[in-house]
Amino acid sequence: MYPGDVMFNVVPVLVIIVFIIVIGFFIINMGKGISQWKKNEDSPRLSVPALVKIKRTDVSRHTHHHTEPHHHDHVTSSTSYYVTFEFESGDRSEFRVSGSEYGQLAEGDMGKLTFQGTRYLGFERMRV
Repeated sequence: MYPGDVMFNVVPVLVIIVFIIVIGFFIINMGKGISQWKKNEDSPRLSVPALVKIKRTDVSRHTHHHTEPHHHDHVTSSTSYYVTFEFESGDRSEFRVSGSEYGQLAEGDMGKLTFQGTRYLGFERMRV
């Protein structure tokens, strides 16, 4: 038996194992997403007084490599927006919001936060 024969037999098995692991992670993440969606659907819709405490962004950068000569790598980015609200009890909750919602909210704003589970539904600023 030649060393090349072992590699010829082992490589396909390794490829299958990696494929199964990747598919497994995909299924687990999909299951978590469905579970969170269901949990939000089963949660009551609440509107409570809250303070905009902290705003933050999370920028993800992705580089797409080109193998052809004279082609530059293509870089894309995406931004996620988060706002932490503080309730009268002192408890805090962070929600992912759209860019337009993020732009309209300012730290220190008081108002009525509407949410369902981990799903942000809106914020109505109190008129002072």
